[in-house]
Amino acid sequence: MFDQADVDRIGGCLQVTESDFHTDHHRLKLINSEERRMLVLELYPAARMGKQIGSMIVVYTSGGHLQLHNCTGFVCSEELGEVTFIGEHDGRLSGLVVEREAACSLYANVTRELISGDFSKLGVEVMLSGVALSLAEDILEQDSGKEAKK
Repeated sequence: MFDQADVDRIGGCLQVTESDFHTDHHRLKLINSEERRMLVLELYPAARMGKQIGSMIVVYTSGGHLQLHNCTGFVCSEELGEVTFIGEHDGRLSGLVVEREAACSLYANVTRELISGDFSKLGVEVMLSGVALSLAEDILEQDSGKEAKK
């Protein structure tokens, strides 16, 4: 995962300011001058990281550093202006959502059943993670032996 076509698609969705390839990863930069925010997104292909780590997503902001290991797929939403990166392990999902406005959110260890359940029966805090990760439901239904992207 994360060949040049993937990087171009992600960069287009997020309307990145800069994009370049380093020795072992792609680096995308988003700047939101209006909100005075900057975000750097790094995409490490599984082939470069080894099977034990898999594909890895790294986000740097002025106030944080996030990593999503074993990324198994991603969903670009032009309408929402965001890309959701997903990792799944033992029926639990972790998702890293990167927004065009140079913001991001992390949802970790979410029970898979939560994304296809009735959101109205959940508390607001729990509902937020279910709704955010439900965008990836289609790619999770694909063959689990293949890396997924949409």
